[in-house]
Amino acid sequence: MSIFVVGIDVSRQMLDVAVASDKQSATYLGQYTNDDSGMERLFQAVEQTAGDATIHLVMEPTGGYEQPLAHLALNRGWQVSLPNPRHVRDWAKSQGRRAKTDRQDALLLARYGANHELPLWQPLPVPVAELEALLDRRTDLEGMLRQERNRQHALVSRDAFTGPVAASVQAAIAWLEEAIATIEADIDEHLNRYPELREEARRLRQVPGIGARNVLPILVLLHRWGSLTCFLGTARGLTAYVGLDPQPYRSGTSIRRPSAISRQGAPAIRSLLFMSALGGARGYNVLREFYQRLVAAGKPKKLALIAAARKILVWAWAVFRDHANFDPMLASGAESASLPVA
Repeated sequence: MSIFVVGIDVSRQMLDVAVASDKQSATYLGQYTNDDSGMERLFQAVEQTAGDATIHLVMEPTGGYEQPLAHLALNRGWQVSLPNPRHVRDWAKSQGRRAKTDRQDALLLARYGANHELPLWQPLPVPVAELEALLDRRTDLEGMLRQERNRQHALVSRDAFTGPVAASVQAAIAWLEEAIATIEADIDEHLNRYPELREEARRLRQVPGIGARNVLPILVLLHRWGSLTCFLGTARGLTAYVGLDPQPYRSGTSIRRPSAISRQGAPAIRSLLFMSALGGARGYNVLREFYQRLVAAGKPKKLALIAAARKILVWAWAVFRDHANFDPMLASGAESASLPVA
């Protein structure tokens, strides 16, 4: 069965659409408004052009603007892929393409989809998607609270913590603290509503380095990886998805640079896992033994912490995938993965 690739550059107001039926060329189909009527006209135009071919939609993640279109396309029986924008840009450079406009981006996505076997996107289960939205909102509020507290500290440090500005900052801090408390209560209520999520979180908290603060973001990550791979993905694939996979730099006999991690995934989750390793390695558990064994072997401490972060991720995936409790004896017997540096 032939594949008809549709590349769409998504913005808040407009959708630029290009199509490709082979690896060699792509055609610009047009521009549509990013609303219900525009999407309906887009679907009709593409389906009329594609005929009996299987339609494969390729878009870059754009902060959520692509989500309505992705869900509607799935409902119409289209295949959907959301490739890493960095991979698309690297491929474009390898093809000698330098122009960047909305039209050119749509053509690029169509060509990229026609030349690569891309993993198919599946939406998160509704309970997990709602949990992710709550966690994102909590993160946003906490970021704003840090900013306001920094402003308060700056005012205090220069003896200016009086007057309307200080009162405004203090009021903002109080509001944000209350809003965060409300979100925390909403998260707890959500877990009560979906006991399977609470049980998954309970099992994950048995993994060294995973606690009350980081367990839910890690749970959402594992659900996303499971949806992406039909729960058949490997631990090695997961570490690459997060960007903790090693990236050696060697050529011939003279070019040698320290290995690094690829940093392909979201920086926030890598930072979360690194801090998880930093805290977990301070306890009396198999993660601390793993970390100390690497340091005793002469590995730099930062390298050992990154290896510990990968170990946490591998253990968490095994617990999540198998619906099993964490077994410290089994974990301590596992062989160490290859060790990247920062």
